[in-house]
Amino acid sequence: QAQLVELGGGLVQPGGSLRLSCVASRSISSFDVMGWYRQAPGKERELVALIGSDGTTVYVDSVKGRFTFSTDNAKNMVYLQMNSLKPEDTAVYYCNAYLYGIAYWGQGTQVTVSS
Repeated sequence: QAQLVELGGGLVQPGGSLRLSCVASRSISSFDVMGWYRQAPGKERELVALIGSDGTTVYVDSVKGRFTFSTDNAKNMVYLQMNSLKPEDTAVYYCNAYLYGIAYWGQGTQVTVSS
């Protein structure tokens, strides 16, 4: 089993930056894949970025060049650095991990991009 807790959401102006953190209850190297997802009001949850066990990262086109997914194995944490934020990035952001085929989710953290 695993628990995931996100930190770092908030209100930011367009063009600003935020860093989201996710702490796992077990070694992140044990997960098959980890990801960040988001869900905007009235929309389905969508993938933002994935990182595989080999460190390969994949980003959705809308965040490429603006968001960076990174890890800290020593702290069992992953991060999503979000730069050049846009109003359309407003959503609840979720940390996700797969372990033995089972998906684990954090509780989500709100990110609001508004002037």
